[in-house]
Amino acid sequence: MKKYFYEFLKGIIKENPTFVLVLGLCPTLAVSVSVINGIGMGFAATFVIVGSNIIISMFKKVIPDRIRIPCFIVIIATFVTITELVMKAYSPALNRALGIYVPLIVVNCIVLGRAEAYAQKETVVNSLMDGVGMGVGFTLALILISGIRELLGAGQLMGYTAIKGFEPAFVFGMPSGALLVIGLLLGFFNILKGGRE
Repeated sequence: MKKYFYEFLKGIIKENPTFVLVLGLCPTLAVSVSVINGIGMGFAATFVIVGSNIIISMFKKVIPDRIRIPCFIVIIATFVTITELVMKAYSPALNRALGIYVPLIVVNCIVLGRAEAYAQKETVVNSLMDGVGMGVGFTLALILISGIRELLGAGQLMGYTAIKGFEPAFVFGMPSGALLVIGLLLGFFNILKGGRE
């Protein structure tokens, strides 16, 4: 049980996709203008990572080594298609807000990286826990980044006015604001990591 908890926890702290591995920055920069968008993208990516990790781990022995990457992409694309169809049916506003970045989960480095580096070598349960941990780590990073950007760039949090009379800095709502926030957070987490070593 301890091993499974470690597999889960490493995706949140030790191997966080955004702040440690620095993967998946394209959707992170694009959709992190609001917390709702961050949560939506995080859940979508988590579903795809978990589903593809499980299937790849289950069928790793029957997938020929020479064509494993195309097979991984087909499996990942299947889960992305399911995610996109469910999102279009049950949350069309969120689907419009996330736009092209939902279908682009197919080529997200986090998803393909976990398939190649982890799921093809590990058991189904380990792959499941790894996928959940990576997905939760990515979602938490998106929530933190989008929370800062929404608060400082719009003076709101999840659509509600956070601080009355606060004059927002519109740069945080722009792509340059995303780079600034991510850069500062990366620096902050590197300082914390340096203090522990």
